[in-house]
Formats: sequence, C-alpha cells, structure tokens
Amino acid sequence: MITYEDVRKNSEIRALIEAGNEVLGVIGITDHGFAHVELAAQTASRILDTLGYDARTCELARIAGYMHDIGNAVNRSNHAMSGALLGFDLLRAMGVDIKEATAIMTAIGNHDEGTANAVTPLCAALILADKSDVRRSRVRAQIEDFDIHDRVNYAVVDSFLTVRKEDGIISLGLKIDTSICPVMDYFEIFLTRMTLCRAAAEFLGMNFELVINETRML
Repeated sequence: MITYEDVRKNSEIRALIEAGNEVLGVIGITDHGFAHVELAAQTASRILDTLGYDARTCELARIAGYMHDIGNAVNRSNHAMSGALLGFDLLRAMGVDIKEATAIMTAIGNHDEGTANAVTPLCAALILADKSDVRRSRVRAQIEDFDIHDRVNYAVVDSFLTVRKEDGIISLGLKIDTSICPVMDYFEIFLTRMTLCRAAAEFLGMNFELVINETRML
C-alpha cells in the first residue's frame, strides 16, 4: 500500500505544492507551502489516532493533508475541487486502490470553507487540521504592507490544537498579541472557518471550542 512517505517523495506532487504556493504568493495570500501541508498532514492524522481510528485511516488522513492544496497550482478559486481531481489521478497513477483514492479525493474536495462539508472522518480531520494552522510564520508580506489577514496571522504568537477524547472536546488555543490586532479582527476573518471546525468536530462526535488568550470564545 502507498504510504505518506511515498506521496511526500513524489516529484509531481511536490511540484504542484510548490507551484500553488508561488501562485498564492503573487496574489498576496499567506504561505501554503511544505510547512503548511506537512503540519496539516500530521495534525489530521493525530486527530483520528487520538479518537481511536485504525492506522490505515490515519495514514490516509496524513496523505490527504499533504495533498490538500495542490489545486492552488490551477487557481485559488475552486482549488479544493481541482485539487481533488488532480489528486485522484496522481494517486491512481501511483497504484492507489480506488476506494482509498476516492476517500482522499473526497477529503481534499471538502476542505475549503466555501464548499466544504464534513462528510467523512478524513474530511472532518482535514478541515480541523487546515483551519487551525494560524501562525506568524505564514505571513509573507512586509509589515508596512499588511492587510487584515496578515495582521491576524502575524498577531498569533502561539497556537495549539488539543484533542481531549475523554472530555469530548477538540480545542483550538491561540495566544494573540493584541497590540498587533484586536481579538475581534480574528472573528471577522475566521468566523466561517471556526463554524466549519465546529461542524467537523461534531461529525467526529466531539465538541469544538476556541480559546483565545485563555478565554473561551466559542
């Protein structure tokens, strides 16, 4: 069976991740390169592992996390859909079983907040992993050129996604430097994403909470 390391070493997939990240850099969107997709891969897998899913399902979540943004090489618009189709063809060419390739395709196709739905465990885990990656190091613009998205990401000095199975809670904790942006700016930008995270957690039989500067906000 194809593994995460097989996918990670695939030159075509790596080229699409690099190209997509370059496209987003040109239009002023935060980093979506290898640091982001590798973090999404590990987080998605960790979520399902903590909740007791089998090792192969966790591996598929890791693969979906790594590949989820390849559609940005086509266009930012509808990148989840184009990435899903690209990913399916690439995985099948690598010899991935039709059911597993389809499961990964579905997860990729349902990760973007404009069209996303938590319809499988892989989808739910990928949504949570992707939307929880808010951090200063993703910002590419110079401070003098920051827009509100840049300020919000730059203001996050620490972030951590915790799965507390025994409490039935998936918690996103953020430490925000409010001298850079107020907490309300985070909600203005990311409320839709947090609502999607709540739906994803509920699909997994969990509740979602957002804690900012040690205060529960959601």
